[in-house]
Formats: sequence, structure tokens, C-alpha cells
Amino acid sequence: MRRAVTAAAAVLTTSVAVTLVPVSSSAAAPFKGANTATVQDDFNGDGYRDLAVGAPGAAAGTVEAAGAVVVLYGSASSVSTARRTVLTQATAGIPGSPEESDRFGRTVASADLDRDGYADLLVGAPGEGVSDADSRGTVTVVWGGPKGLSGGANIAPTADYGEGWTYCRFGMSLATGDMNGDGAPEVGIGSACNTVSYRGPFTRSGAAASRYLEWRENARGVVMGDVNGDGRAERFYLAGPTDGDIRGPVTLDAGAADPEDPRVNPGVELPLADGHAGQIGDINGDGYGDLVTGIAGDDRYFNAPTPAAHRGGEIQILYGSAQGITPTQKPKVFHQDTAGVPGGAEWGDWFGQSLSVGDVNGDKYADVLVGVPEEGLGSLTSAGSAVLLRGSASGLTTAKAAGYHQDTAGVPGAAEAGDGFGSAVHLVDLNKDGRAETVVGAPTENSDGCVWVARGSASGPVLKGSVDLCGKSAGITVRGIKGYFGAALNSPHVEN
Repeated sequence: MRRAVTAAAAVLTTSVAVTLVPVSSSAAAPFKGANTATVQDDFNGDGYRDLAVGAPGAAAGTVEAAGAVVVLYGSASSVSTARRTVLTQATAGIPGSPEESDRFGRTVASADLDRDGYADLLVGAPGEGVSDADSRGTVTVVWGGPKGLSGGANIAPTADYGEGWTYCRFGMSLATGDMNGDGAPEVGIGSACNTVSYRGPFTRSGAAASRYLEWRENARGVVMGDVNGDGRAERFYLAGPTDGDIRGPVTLDAGAADPEDPRVNPGVELPLADGHAGQIGDINGDGYGDLVTGIAGDDRYFNAPTPAAHRGGEIQILYGSAQGITPTQKPKVFHQDTAGVPGGAEWGDWFGQSLSVGDVNGDKYADVLVGVPEEGLGSLTSAGSAVLLRGSASGLTTAKAAGYHQDTAGVPGAAEAGDGFGSAVHLVDLNKDGRAETVVGAPTENSDGCVWVARGSASGPVLKGSVDLCGKSAGITVRGIKGYFGAALNSPHVEN
């Protein structure tokens, strides 16, 4: 939508959030610690993580591609479309109003921003116009509580954000983490212009304790996590493709920038590392978070004078330590020409367009799920796939690596050209058994889009009984444009 930056935090409409099977009264006392890894996405305080699924192409009433987010509430039996909340900018209490191509739900993230014991939902709408600026972008927080998500506020950029720039797409990446150890999360919001950093806690008006403009950073990707074991998150900026570095520079944040002197806290460049999007998790079980980044675009896509990703795309891993991640560390690289990685590297596969880090089998080593949404299956172009690589004491390995697509036995549905299976991926423990479910988005399947969910086990994802949950059954509205349900999950992805 197009609105002034000073728009009210809530707009009354005739629409309401669609919530099915309300949480029982036992959730009235929130599960404490919603900023810990185990309950990071627990919006209703019942101790189970919930699944936020973006559908940026969904209609809001008659408005095409206004966008929506569906939250599927976790339980001992994982998730289903029966326990859900559907949110759009036409939902009562959500700021603004829907307009065509806002793409509300293109990115999602979570943290307990106001420290009330319930995780809150962050939603990016990078296509939204503000005042006279097309695609300036907005970010909305929707508040968690004992009955789930309701009410919201805008998280505004600084007054000097994006000066003289167009199509900033504020909210094209979102990251949260506690950087100072006070229990209140910090938030980083990326865009095609500047990054804005926020220090928590937040008030219900959406105001942070403080904020500042990262004017020195052109950071489309923001990653936060603890890589040195001190209990505080570090923040990394991923600028995305630049004129001098198509593979994308990686910078470790060194603190608040000085708007008068770019030499103050310029950040620590990691000259051997690359990445357009990333996530942090402990892959080798040593207690230090490891940084995984994806570079999905290869030379055929960029056609640039500097090298892009390996043919078909790649991921990189930098391992944490007591010293964190240092500039001299050389990343470990995996692609579909790496021995043991399922599939074969082909131009334009987009291996690494999405990725997620989580423990699928409960062995205390984080695994890495990689989306390959443009991979062809036989004659089916862009049918898509996802590849699971396992963590171990020696780091990420191809031992027991597995590939999944919609022609894999046990995976519901059938592969079709253009499904985009793997456009978004997520590893998250939804049933609290200590083993992450595998979630894969196929946003261009049919007219609405779907997500595949397979529960975790000691041997990894269980394909038998896995489910395909699609946008229409989850409550989104689809008109002339595909709904793109499954285009965004609470793990990073890049746009091609």
C-alpha cells in the first residue's frame, strides 16, 4: 500500500484474523524464555514452536498480491491447517491497508520483542509503497499472546533511511538475536538501500529502545547468532551482489556506525567468505555457532566480469570458535558437484537460494537443508528439490546426505514443471520431540502454493505420513495471481 510514514499503528477494517481451534486456557501462563532457541517461534505460549508461512501473492479481498501470512500452531502432533491464524493488512489491528503488489509476507521472522513471554511475528512487505516512494517497503510486528497472534504495529526506519534512493524494499531480510545479553532481542532489517538496526525491548507502538542507520552497509542479508560462545549474538551483513563482488561480501558488525566518520566501526570484512543469505547453527556440536551462507546465482545468471557461484549454486560454512569467525578462515564449500551431494550441478539450478540449519535426528549436531528450486527433474523444468546435509563432530558432511522432491517415494503429490519446490526451506521442531521437522515450500505449485512437512526421527525425516499443506486449505484467498503460499518461512532465502 501507499501511505505516509506516520500512519497510525492500527486501522479498523471489516476483516478479522481467521483463527481456528483456539488454544486452551492452559496457555494463559506463557512459557518463559521466548527468546531462547527452543521456543523462538512460540506465539501462543504453549511450549510448542509454531510455523509462519508467507504467501506474498495472496489476495486480500479483491486486492491482488496484497499478501498474507498463515501461522500454523505447533502441537504434539506437529501442525495442520486446522489450527491456524491468517493475517493480512485487512486484518483488524494490523497497520495499513492492502494494496496491489505490497507482498506482505515476503519475509517472516520472530522474537519476543516486548519480553512478555510470547514470541512475536515480524512480517516484511518489501513491495509496499510509502508516501511517493514505490517499493520502499515496510515491516510489521504482530504481537503474540495466550490466544495466539493479534494486533500489530509498524517498525519504522530512521528518518534519513533511503535518502535519494528508490525501490529500497525495506524488509527484504529480517534477523533477530540478543546481542548484549539483556534478554531483549535486537533486530536487523535489510534492504536494497540501507540496513537499520534496532535494540530491544520494543513497546507495543513498535518503538525500539534505540535504533540507528547502517548507512555504510548495503546489506540485503542480515544474519544473527552466537559464534564465539559468550551467550551474545554476533551480527553479519551480507551485501548481496555488488559491482566488485558478485558472490557477495560478508562483514562482521563492529557496533554502531558513526554518521560523521565512516572509519569508525566499519565492520570486519571476511575476505575469503561469500554469501547472499545465511543462518547460524552449531553444525559440529562444539558449542559455537557456525555461519552457513548461500550463493545461488551462477555465471549464467549474472553474466558478470567477476566470478559468481559454482555452476548451479553453492553454500559455504564458516565454523565458530572462542575467537568467533576470523578474517583468515577459509570457508568449506558444498555444491552439487561435491562428491556425495545428491543431484548434479546444472546451470541455473539455484542451489542455496534457501537454506536452514537445525537438528533433524536429535544427535546434537545441526544439519543443513538446502533448497534447489530451479532444478529440473527429467523434462520437468524448475520442478525443484531440497538437499539435506548432515552435521557431525568434524563439521558438515555428505554422509547420509539425501535429496527430496515431489517424485521421491513417500513425498505427497507429483513433480510438475514450475512448482519451485525448495524456494523456501525450514528445519524446526514443531512437536517438541527434540528432532526438527523438515519443511519445504513449493510456492508456485498449483494456483495457491504448498508446503511439505515431514517429522524428524533418529534416522532423519520420515517420509511415510508426511503431509502437503496448501494455501487454499490454509485459508488464503487466490484470485488472478498465484498465491505463493510457501514463498517465505522463518529461514533465509534470496530472490532470483
